[in-house]
Amino acid sequence: MNPLLVELCSGLSLQPPPPNRGRTSSLPHAPVRTPNLTLDEEKVALRNALRYFPSNLHSLLAPEFATELREFGHIYMYRFCPQIDMRAYPISQYPCKTKAAAAIMHMIMNNLDPHVAQFPQELVTYGGNGQVFSNWAQFRLVMYYLSQMTEQQTLVMCSGHPQGLFPSPRDAPRVVLTNGMVIPNYSSRDAYEKLFAMGVTMYGQMTAGSYCYIGPQGIVHGTVLTVVNAGRRYLGLEDLSGKVFVTSGLGGMSGAQAKAAAIIGCVAVIAEVDEAALTKRHQQGWLMQISNSLDQCIAQLREARQKKTALSLGYHGNVVDLWERLVQECEQTGELLVDLGSDQTSCHNPFSGGYYPAQLTFEAANQMMHTDPKTFRSLVQESLRRQVTAINKLSEKGMFFWDYGNAFLLEAKRAGADVEKAGGGKLEFKFPSYVQHIMGDIFSLGFGPFRWVCTSADPADLMETDAIATAVLEEITHEAETSSYVKQQYTDNIRWIRQAAKHNMVVGSQARILYSDQKGRVKIAVAINRAIAAGKITAPVVISRDHHDVSGTDSPFRETSNIYDGSAFCADMAVQNAIGDAFRGATWVALHNGGGVGWGEVVNGGFGLVLDGSAEAEERAKMMLNWDVSNGVSRRCWSGNARAYETICRTMNEHSDLRVTLPHAVEDEEILDRALQQ
Repeated sequence: MNPLLVELCSGLSLQPPPPNRGRTSSLPHAPVRTPNLTLDEEKVALRNALRYFPSNLHSLLAPEFATELREFGHIYMYRFCPQIDMRAYPISQYPCKTKAAAAIMHMIMNNLDPHVAQFPQELVTYGGNGQVFSNWAQFRLVMYYLSQMTEQQTLVMCSGHPQGLFPSPRDAPRVVLTNGMVIPNYSSRDAYEKLFAMGVTMYGQMTAGSYCYIGPQGIVHGTVLTVVNAGRRYLGLEDLSGKVFVTSGLGGMSGAQAKAAAIIGCVAVIAEVDEAALTKRHQQGWLMQISNSLDQCIAQLREARQKKTALSLGYHGNVVDLWERLVQECEQTGELLVDLGSDQTSCHNPFSGGYYPAQLTFEAANQMMHTDPKTFRSLVQESLRRQVTAINKLSEKGMFFWDYGNAFLLEAKRAGADVEKAGGGKLEFKFPSYVQHIMGDIFSLGFGPFRWVCTSADPADLMETDAIATAVLEEITHEAETSSYVKQQYTDNIRWIRQAAKHNMVVGSQARILYSDQKGRVKIAVAINRAIAAGKITAPVVISRDHHDVSGTDSPFRETSNIYDGSAFCADMAVQNAIGDAFRGATWVALHNGGGVGWGEVVNGGFGLVLDGSAEAEERAKMMLNWDVSNGVSRRCWSGNARAYETICRTMNEHSDLRVTLPHAVEDEEILDRALQQ
C-alpha cells in the first residue's frame, strides 16, 4: 500500500489545516467565472462552503473563501488541493476494502492528472468547465469514503457532493452519481452560474463527472472515424492523402484533432488561441508544426496538399482569421484550399472561455469576459457571424462542413448568423451535425465508443487486452451472418486498435477505446474477464463507454439529432439507461444534465463496471452490456430508423428473451393528408 495514498484517503486534514499555497502558476487555470451573485447569495456560497469544516476553522477559512469567490467566481478551496503526484496509481496501492472502490479511485485520480485534465486545480477535466468535483473538500471526502466502503454500501454523489455511504445489497452499484439535475424551468445558463458558485450544482460534462475520462484518446478515435466516414460520404474517397481538413481547438478533447489527422494521413490546419494548449500538443508529438503566420500556414498547406503528405499544423491565432484568409485565397486565385471543415471550440460555453472572439487577443478576452461580460457577449456573437459568413462562401465553392456537436451552429443561430436551412425543422441547419450525416447510422447499428482501463497501470496488460479485442473482432467479421456495413465498422476498428499502440495513444491511465456493437462489447468483456481469471492480465479491468453513445445521451442537436419523430427533445432513453445499468450490474452509474452541447441542452449518463475475473463479473457484463446497447437501438428503431430496425430484429433473433415493440411505417403519406382535410 502506498503511504502517500493512505494519507490522501484519511479525510480532510484539519489538525492543523494544510497551508494555503494558492494556485500553482505553472498550471493552466480556468477562466474567471461571472456568477453575478447578490450579497445575500455570496453569503449562501460562503455558508455552504464552510459547512464542510468545524466551526473553529470558520474564521480562518471564510476570508480566503470569500477572496476566491470574488476573484475567481467560485470557491475551489485551493488550500486543500493535495500535494501528491496526481495520477492513476496501480489498484493494489490504494487503501481500500473492496477492489471496486480502489478501481473508482484509480479513475478519479486519472481525471485530475495534470497530463490529462485541462484545468487540474479547478478540478476541470475537459470542455472548459467539465468538473470532477466542485471543490477539493469533496475530493478528499470521496477518497475517504471509498477507502472505508464495504461491498454492502453505496456512495451517493450529488453534483460533486458526497452525501454519504448508505447500506445496499452486494449486487447494487457501489457509487451512484447525479450531476446538474436542476428542475427544467430553472436550468438556464445564468441560473447555472449562480448555482455552481453557491456550491449546490455542478456541470460534469460527460465523462468528467462520471470518472470515466481516458484522456484525448477517446476523441482521437471518434475524430478518426468521423473524418474517414466524412471522406467516404462527401468526397467518395477511402484515402484522404492530400485532402485538407480545417477546424479549431487544441485544448481538452479538441486536442485530439491533430493526432487524428496524422493517423488518417490528411492535411489538417487547426486554429488555437491559447499558446499553452498548442505547446502541450506539440510536446506530446500530436501536433507536427506550429505557426502564428497565416502566410506560412497557407504555404505549408499548399505544399502538403500538392505532395500528399500528412500534416497537422497548429495555427496560433483565431479560427475566424483563418477562415477569412481561406476565402481571400479562393477569391484571388480561384483555388479552393479546403475540402472538409468543422469546429471544436467549446461553444457549449461561449461566453466563459469556450469561444474567443477574433476582435480581441487571448489575454484581453480573458479579462473582458468577467470585467465587461455584456460587450464580450456581443463580440463573440459578431465573431460567430463572421466565421459562418466565411464558411458559407467556401461551402458554395465545394467545401463540406459539419457541426461537431459542440453547439457551434446552435450558438451561431442565436447570434443571428446565416445557418438556417430553408424548410428545415428545429433540428436542421444549413450544415448537418456529424450525427445526422456521419455517425447516426453507426449508432443505429449499435456501434459506439466502448472502452476499458487496466487498473494495474501496466502497459503489458493493455497490450494483452488489445490482442484479445482484435481477435474477438476478427472472429465476428468472419461470421457468415455479419453484413457488409457491419463488417466495415469492425474492419475500421481492427485497423484502429492495431495502430493505437504505434501512435502512442495513452495519456494517463492504461486505457483503450474502440467502436463496437452489442455483440462485440459483450464478447470482448467476457474474454478480458476470463484472461484476468487465467492470470494473463494481472489486475481488474474497468469497462465503460463515452456517454456519447447509442443509448447514453438524449441531445437534440447531437446524439439524437437524427431522430425525427418529435422525441429528440425527450430524455427517457438516457434516464432509463442509467436506471437499467444500475440494477443489471454496473459498479457505478452516473446521470447528468449538460454535456457536449451544453447546460440545459442534454441529458446523458454513463457507467463503470469492474471485471475481476469472477463468474459474477462475467454475468454482470453480459446482462448490463446487452441492455446498454439494445435500449438505444430499440428507441432509434421506434423513431423510424431502418438500420436500427434491422439491428434490433437481428438482436431479438440472437436473444430469445428480448422482445421489442416494432413500428409499423405509414406507407402512403397521402392517408395523412386525407385524414387531416376532413
